[in-house]
Amino acid sequence: MSEENPVSIMSDEECWEFLRTQEFGRLAFHLAEQVHITPINYAVDGETLLFRTAEGSKLLAVVMNPDIAFEADQYDEDSAASVIIRGTARQLDE
Repeated sequence: MSEENPVSIMSDEECWEFLRTQEFGRLAFHLAEQVHITPINYAVDGETLLFRTAEGSKLLAVVMNPDIAFEADQYDEDSAASVIIRGTARQLDE
């Protein structure tokens, strides 16, 4: 990254490390033929993103259509970072 090119692309490993340092992001999902986005708290286990939600629209949406996207950001006076991942959600057994 330089002043001429202020944008750099993180490696997969850098993306997962960044996600491990955060705890808040946005989950995008399909529900009733619309795309929704909602803030969530999350955790990372290896290269798996985990979140807990009560029964309701988010849980119903990922059970009916598990294709999701997720974004987490961080910024300060000198820099900014953003990671977007796409994947397939699944409900874990309790």
